Amino acid sequence: MNIARRKYSIFITFILFTTYLIFVDLVDGNWASLENSLENLSRFFHESLWPPNWKVIEAQSYPICERNWDFLCSPAYIGIMETLKIAFVSTGFGFIISLPLATLASRNLYSDSIAIPFRFLLAAMRTLPSIIWAIFFVILVGLGPVSGVLAMTFYTVGYLGKLQYETIEGLSNDPLDAAKAMGLKNSEMIQRVVIPETANNLISQLFFMFEYNVRHGSVIGIVGAGGIGYYISTYLKFLQYDKVIAFYFVDDATFKSPSLFGNLFREK
Repeated sequence: MNIARRKYSIFITFILFTTYLIFVDLVDGNWASLENSLENLSRFFHESLWPPNWKVIEAQSYPICERNWDFLCSPAYIGIMETLKIAFVSTGFGFIISLPLATLASRNLYSDSIAIPFRFLLAAMRTLPSIIWAIFFVILVGLGPVSGVLAMTFYTVGYLGKLQYETIEGLSNDPLDAAKAMGLKNSEMIQRVVIPETANNLISQLFFMFEYNVRHGSVIGIVGAGGIGYYISTYLKFLQYDKVIAFYFVDDATFKSPSLFGNLFREK
């Protein structure tokens, strides 16, 4: 026990010491840049960031708002709802596409000659971050939420597919062996054994991916792929940080709202 504890202590000390050395190398002797960092942060917070500018929840001057509440015509509401719609659609498309690919990439269902190429395909799709996919599709189909949906779908397929085939490979061999003994084909095993046995994990991964896409959807809008990122990018260009921070407060409150899905597909 003492030897094990000593090894653990040595390992932690080694990690901390190595981290410190790498940090010193990154600083490269320019320690003066850290001296006024807290003062600069305090000045930025009080002069540019706080308090939030709540004009982002007021109706836009054009087009004329024809709804009962001005908030429904505000940049905050329009941007957040578009982001949620992009995340919802891309997660749905991604799940539908990734599940068949994940089964083909599972080595307990198919041979390596089939599984490995599909693993490379999924790895290639998640190698590029969604913002790079967004730039690519903005060039292909133009600015707007369609580019965002395509970008997030491609990344979702690669990311979610990996989680899915790892879940499938973690399935116990007993039900699979029993299904093979009954003479079921792979397609039948997937429908009758694999999906029912892994359903809870697949659903959990689906909700995780939706939340991830909601949060990351605010980033792809910066390159013109729709959503709240478009407004954030615009305000950042004009150094309106107080409006940017207001967006994040509204985004968090909207995402936690129990009426979220009730508002999701209302007309603009």
